[in-house]
Amino acid sequence: MTSATIRADAGAVRVAWPDGDQADFPFLWLRDNCPSGFHPETRERQFDLLSVASDIRPASVAREGETLAVTWAADGHVSRFPVAWLRRHRPGRPAPDPAAVAPITWRGDGARTALPQADAAGLMADDARLRDWLVATKRLGLGLVTGIADGEAGSEALARRVGFLRETNFGVDFTVVSKPDPNNLAYTAERLPLHTDLPNQELAPGFQFLHCLANEAAGGGSLLCDGFAVAEDLRRSDPAAFDLLARVTVPFRFQDGEYDIRHRATVLRLDEAGAVAEVRFSPHLADSFDMPAAVVADYYAAYRRFMRLTRDPAYVLTLRLTGGEMMVFDNRRVLHGRDAFDPSTGHRHLHGFYVDRGEVDSRIRVLSRRV
Repeated sequence: MTSATIRADAGAVRVAWPDGDQADFPFLWLRDNCPSGFHPETRERQFDLLSVASDIRPASVAREGETLAVTWAADGHVSRFPVAWLRRHRPGRPAPDPAAVAPITWRGDGARTALPQADAAGLMADDARLRDWLVATKRLGLGLVTGIADGEAGSEALARRVGFLRETNFGVDFTVVSKPDPNNLAYTAERLPLHTDLPNQELAPGFQFLHCLANEAAGGGSLLCDGFAVAEDLRRSDPAAFDLLARVTVPFRFQDGEYDIRHRATVLRLDEAGAVAEVRFSPHLADSFDMPAAVVADYYAAYRRFMRLTRDPAYVLTLRLTGGEMMVFDNRRVLHGRDAFDPSTGHRHLHGFYVDRGEVDSRIRVLSRRV
């Protein structure tokens, strides 16, 4: 039977479950999370934390069926917590999250056999299929959609089924074709080295949806590389270089006749546990490095080593999309580029959207509830 005891010396209520598991719940944490303090429809907290003393204490705790009742000494208020809810939300252990998907790193063709692939019609019609494909795509950082009908409208509908489209200075969507007077290397026929998009933005876009409408020109294969794999291999082989890329910020800049967008950040961003959470790498949008001169030589050595790894064939996957296919990848993890192509040999036309990471995570959670 689930039991609860007041541990005044620790300032917490200890809850013990029949299987021997137990957890301490600090007094103020319990009062702040009292179910009565949340709006019943919006689920937003309405409780004013400053309305109670910081040394608030319970007068008693009691089990009422599957609920734990805590009566507070100061005002007699009773907080009732479902025991199952307490077990899921104990301090020190994040609550279960269907979108908390651990990445699986890949190198070169290692992604080809694991590549999540789904038909567009199935993703549009089936919540379970979309949820499973999104989870797999987030895990690998890369996924493929086939059978997109209705041209640009079909890919936009699928992107919007996942989340809001992220608008940038290039618009809500963007078209990748070779054109006169380009303001970005993507709009040329030149080889495009591996990079992440828009590192000059304060928040770089999350997932990119890149739909192939036509790919008839000679060349133009899409190049992809798992930046997490490159970063982790660099951490093992050259910890000092990894540290510089994760610690020293550099400026990024995009400019044309209408915009001048700048941001400074590290090439590698780590999460609280020290794992690589984001890669921000685009040599053609890196502004002049402005770190102290004493750091420049070492930083360039680290930066060049990372760049050299991204060009090692052992890390690079080449995909040649055909009309009606769309690749979806995490722009803050997977570097992308393309081989040069010859516009005189045929038409090459790609159409793209950005959907931020948070939107993808939200859709995974909502679909998990439905399924």
